Amino acid sequence: MPLLKCDFFSEALMLSTSMTVILPKKSGEHSGRKSSPVLYLLHGYSDDHTAWTRRTSIERYAEDMGIVVVMPQVDHSYYTDMASGNRYWTFLTEEIPNTVHSMFHLSEKREDNFVAGLSMGGYGAFKWALRYPEKFSAAASLSGALDVSDLLDRVSDNDRKKEFIQIFGEQPVRGTENDLLELIKQGNGAKQLKPMLYQSCGTEDFLYNDNITFKKVCEETDYKLETEFEPGDHNWGYWDKKIQDVLNWLPIQN
Repeated sequence: MPLLKCDFFSEALMLSTSMTVILPKKSGEHSGRKSSPVLYLLHGYSDDHTAWTRRTSIERYAEDMGIVVVMPQVDHSYYTDMASGNRYWTFLTEEIPNTVHSMFHLSEKREDNFVAGLSMGGYGAFKWALRYPEKFSAAASLSGALDVSDLLDRVSDNDRKKEFIQIFGEQPVRGTENDLLELIKQGNGAKQLKPMLYQSCGTEDFLYNDNITFKKVCEETDYKLETEFEPGDHNWGYWDKKIQDVLNWLPIQN
């Protein structure tokens, strides 16, 4: 099963970057099918595009499911066009799909496209699916930073505060396009396709309360949300277990 590191120049970032791609033998690349389902799998704040393959058995799980997995590199950007920094939101939502579709035989059908992530990546996955519901049939968050506004209010370290200002700017995040709670409220009742959402977080996780807040807000809307809260912390043992649940939950077309 090929595990590829793809180095390329990003026009959105104006620098060279990398992504990791898993191509299972059961995917369209090797089975003779015209195109393959794809999961965009996003990393957390302290990680990079190699973290999922180094810290979990995602290669083996993807092989069993026959799904291509694309893991981009976004640094500490919170998957945004940063106030003082690079355009990682544009990079993620426009350049990455265009790049991988130019390289591999991936399905462009909504029902074959999914996005998931952990921690910061869980935030990015839900934001991508909620802002572009026509592109994804399902999105999953593991231990996601789902209430960024409240998280920023809790940060006490001055260097971390400065970094968040570089990402989101001086103005409050609440009520903006970077606020998942606002995106959920805006999408409620809208006459458009809505992605299925899967949310998981350990009860000992420092982001547990933020996940409960998201769940409560989402339950007041017409979004279909599946949640799993169980003992666990913010670590790779938990995420390796839960990414298997995500893959089994995804509506992958055989």
